This record gives sequence, structure tokens and C-alpha cells, in this order.
Amino acid sequence: AACSSGVGLPGMNLTSPITVIYQTVEDGLGDTIKPRLMEAGADEERVINIVEDTDPLSLSDERIEQAILETGARVMILDPMQGYIREDIDMNRANEIRGVLKKLSAVADRTGCAIILVGHLNKAKGNSSQYRGLGSIDFRAAARSVLLVGRLKNQPYVRVVVHDKSSLAPEGKSMAFNLGNEEGFRWLEGYSEITAEELLNGYTEGTKTAKAEELILDMLDGGKEVYADDIFKAAKNKNISNRTVNEAKKNIKNIKSKKVGKGWVWYIPE
Repeated sequence: AACSSGVGLPGMNLTSPITVIYQTVEDGLGDTIKPRLMEAGADEERVINIVEDTDPLSLSDERIEQAILETGARVMILDPMQGYIREDIDMNRANEIRGVLKKLSAVADRTGCAIILVGHLNKAKGNSSQYRGLGSIDFRAAARSVLLVGRLKNQPYVRVVVHDKSSLAPEGKSMAFNLGNEEGFRWLEGYSEITAEELLNGYTEGTKTAKAEELILDMLDGGKEVYADDIFKAAKNKNISNRTVNEAKKNIKNIKSKKVGKGWVWYIPE
């Protein structure tokens, strides 16, 4: 919806609207997809669908490149990708999936169209994020960028988007959005530090601040006086931002600061 209307996503500047090809095997186009697009302000004329009523589409289908070239689409979404695997292909076998993805990647290269594959997670909790996708790990290996979307454990209407893999550029900050209640869809702030592993393991808002508080108290234990810069560095190693450290310091309340040399020292009075 954002791309078709020329608005773009947060931090994304579009010079003009983009045509998008959207394929789904899970939701009805008329009763589900179209109402959602309308609610999100999409330009419906720029959201295209390849008709597959009698001839199901697959990842290696020649109609994909043909549709991209005919419409000038810059984005194509296949949702979910497992629904576009041919019956004679075992999605759990790397040697069978590799050839399919190589062909699809070549289409993206030739056309300049970004191809987005939406996938589901398996139920193997506790595993690293790279092993949580259904099917062969080659799905992840072939992708240049992987985003993980999950909901917060204590806030079911908040979804967080984590950049879990980036081969061509630095990983982006995590982003969050509201979905599913009377407020509808809207982007949220304040979730940029959440990692993929935290999200998969049931992240609860406040976890980072609690970790920061624990770190500060540990470093200042026994009346130690520690430079704030050293605390910030230790927190950074645990993927905790300076902002969260400062919030944790406020929560602890009895921490004092004093200027020593060129820096500030934190301590807890006896």
C-alpha cells in the first residue's frame, strides 16, 4: 500500500508510486486483500495480481518475469513462499530448493524488481533465528535481506520487524507497528533495540531496561565508582542503547554522578 501510493515506509523516500505484484494462496483477494489495501490507502490500480485460478503459480514459473516486464513492477510479493513450491519439489531438500531460488534470483537481477518471499516459522522454540524458517535453510541463504516479524509477549497488538540478515548493507534498526485492535495499523516508536533472538524467545516490553538496571547495579556494587562511558560501553556489548541505560539510571533513583577529570562517574552512596 505504501509503495503503490508513493508514500513509502518510514525512512524511505519515494520519488514516484511503485507498481506491486501481490500473490497469496491464503487470503481471498476480494474479501480480505482488497479491503485491507483500501484501508491502508493503496492505489489499487498499482497493485497487480497474476490470475492463477486454473493454473497455479510456482517460484520457477515463467509468468513471474513476464508479469514484471509487462507491468513495470518494482516489487513482487509471494505469500507464503511455501505455497508456491511445485508438488514435485521437496522444500526441505537444499539441492532441490537451490535451483528454484537461483532461477528466481536471476529474474530479480534481470528486471530490477525486488522479490519478497513471505514465510512461516517452525515450532522449534529455542533455536537460533536462522533455523526457525519452514523448509530448507537455503531459503534464508539465497535471500539478500531477511526480516523477522513477531508480536510482543505482553502486547498482542504490537508487532516488531527485526532485520535478521543483511548481505548488501548494514542491518537496519528494528521497527514496530500496531495491528488488530480498534486503533488499526500505525507505526510505533521505541522498539528499535529488540533483536531477533529476543523476539523469538518471547520479548516483554521493559526487558531491556531491566537488563540495564541489573548491569548498572552489578558494576556499581560495593560502592564502586565507575565512569559513565564504561557503563555505556558495557551496555552496548549487550545491545542496550545509551537511552535505555539512562532510563534504567532514573529507575534506580539513588545513583549519583560527579565530574572526575574529563568524564562523569556514577556511584551509589553508602
